[in-house]
Amino acid sequence: MEITKSWGGKKVLSSPFVVQLLIMMYLVEFVKGALLVSILPVYMREELHLSAFAVGWALALQYIGDNAFRSPLGWIIDRIGYRYVMLFGVLFTSAAVLIVSLTNGLGWIVVACLLLGIGTSPLWPCVINGSTTVAGNEASGTIMSVVYMAWLTGVGCGPIVINFFIVHTYTPAFRILIGMMLIVVILAFFLPGKKQSLALENREDPAVTAVKHNLERLAWRVRVRRYFAKVGASLHASKLLYPAMFTQNFALGLLTPVLTQYARTVLHLTPQQYSMYLVAGGAVTVLGLIPVGKWVDRFGTKWFLHVGFITAAISLATLGYSRSLPLVLIIVAFVGIGYACIIPAWNALIAQAIPKEERGAVWGFFLTIEGLGMVFGSIISGKLWDVLGPHSPFLVSGAVLLLLFVLHLFITRHKADVVT
Repeated sequence: MEITKSWGGKKVLSSPFVVQLLIMMYLVEFVKGALLVSILPVYMREELHLSAFAVGWALALQYIGDNAFRSPLGWIIDRIGYRYVMLFGVLFTSAAVLIVSLTNGLGWIVVACLLLGIGTSPLWPCVINGSTTVAGNEASGTIMSVVYMAWLTGVGCGPIVINFFIVHTYTPAFRILIGMMLIVVILAFFLPGKKQSLALENREDPAVTAVKHNLERLAWRVRVRRYFAKVGASLHASKLLYPAMFTQNFALGLLTPVLTQYARTVLHLTPQQYSMYLVAGGAVTVLGLIPVGKWVDRFGTKWFLHVGFITAAISLATLGYSRSLPLVLIIVAFVGIGYACIIPAWNALIAQAIPKEERGAVWGFFLTIEGLGMVFGSIISGKLWDVLGPHSPFLVSGAVLLLLFVLHLFITRHKADVVT
C-alpha cells in the first residue's frame, strides 16, 4: 500500500486506507447512534418501563465494554495490524444488532449493550491511529476534523434517518442496520494486515528487535510498569491533560441517555421534529469542522478551545431550562458552534502530546480515559434526571465544561512554560 508523503488534507483523503477507515467509522457510528439514541432509550422506557437511572446504567454498560478493551486493542494494533482487530470488533457489533432485533428481554438487551461496547472498542484506536499516521503532525487538525466529521455525520444520521423507518414496527429499521454491518464486515477484510501495517507506519516488527525480545522475558508486571514510565516520560503535555480528557467526555456522557427523553417528554417533539433539531445542531458542527481544523493547523489550538468551551457551556446550561421551540433551535445551533471549535482543536492538542513510538497503544490508553468519562456521565445523568429534574443533566454538563475551560487555562500555561 503506497501512500504519498505530502500530507495535505486532499492527499490524505486520497489514501484508500484512510477512506476505508472513514467509511467504516460512518457506518458503525450510524448503527450505534440509531441504537443508543433512537431505539434503546425509548424501547426501555416505554416498553420495559425502566427508570431514567436504569436506562443510564444499561447504556453505561455499552461504554464500559468499549473502554475495557480500548487500551489493550491499541497495543494489539501495533503488533498484529488493523485487519483482525477490526474484524473482531465488527463481528461483535453485528451480533449486538442481531440480538436487539430478534429478542425483547431485559437480560438480552443488557448482553447486547455489552457486545455493542466491546465490538466498537477497536474503532477509535484503529481510525485515529491510522489517520494520524498517514497525516503526520503537520495536518493533525485537518485529519481529526475529517475523522470527527465522519463520526458526527454517522452518529447524527443514525437517529435522524432511522426515525423515518420506525412507524408501527422496528423491523425495517433493523434490516437497514444489519445491512450496514454486513458492508462493514466486508470492508474489514480489506484492511492492512500485520506486514502492511508495519510498512505503513515505517516500523520494524517488534518481534525481531533484540530490545523487544528481551522485554518479553521480563515479568508482565515489570514490562507494564516500564512501558507506562516510558510513555509518561515522552508525553509532551501537562499531567492535567488526563483529568481534562475525562472531564470532556463526562460532559457528553451526561447528555447521551437523556437527550431523546428530553425531546420526547419535555419538549414533546415527534420523532420527525426531533430529527430536524438534531440536523440543526449537527449540521452547524459538521460544516464548521473542516475550516476550524485548517485554522487549528495554522494558528494553534488555544483560542478555539477557549471559545468552544465557553460557548458550549453557556448553551447547554440554557438548553435545560428552555421550552420555546424556536429558542431551543437557536441554542442547539450555538451548541453546534461550540463543538465545531472544540472537536478539531481538542484532538489536535492530544495528538501533539502523543509520542511517535507506541502510537496505537497510547491512543488506546487516552481513549480509555475519555471513555471512562462517558461511563460515569451516563450513570450519573439518569440519577440527576430522576432526583433533580430534566434540566439538571444539562446544567451539570455546562458546569463541567466551565471546569474544563479552567483546566485548559493551566494546560496552556504549562505548554508556554515548556516552550520558554
